[in-house]
Amino acid sequence: AKRRQKDLDASWTKKHGKSHYGYKFTVSVDRKHKFLRTWAPDTARVHDSQHLEAALDEWNTSAEIYADKGYVGVEREERLREQGYRPQIQHKATKGKALSACRERRNRRIARMRTRVEHVFATITQWGGKRIRTFGQARANFAMGMMVVVYNMRRLAFLGA
Repeated sequence: AKRRQKDLDASWTKKHGKSHYGYKFTVSVDRKHKFLRTWAPDTARVHDSQHLEAALDEWNTSAEIYADKGYVGVEREERLREQGYRPQIQHKATKGKALSACRERRNRRIARMRTRVEHVFATITQWGGKRIRTFGQARANFAMGMMVVVYNMRRLAFLGA
């Protein structure tokens, strides 16, 4: 009886010292109009950086990719450049050593562009879309997909008005 009340497909993760149980998705957002172009769902255990390539959209008109410090990696940036992208990934400070002033300015410039993505998640959270109340990954993926569709439709209505 207890197993029927627990989602066995979901997983645990820790973020900023707090434990979370469930699913998450990585998105690609249109910089100009804030439309969700692509998305890649998975369980909470899988790190966001594992889905960067899956969230890329080859039809996107901009070749720039803005990402936070969790996506940093020399091999990844080389792969993205080979594919024709211009990665704008924030730099991460090494342990015991602060970032230089130049890198701090670069991170601030990238963070200004990344706020467009954060606005999308803030909007979805305001609708109560942060919580998915389903059992099973297939249903959770469907619920996340519906959030993406509804967000894009509302965004289109907003821009059309």
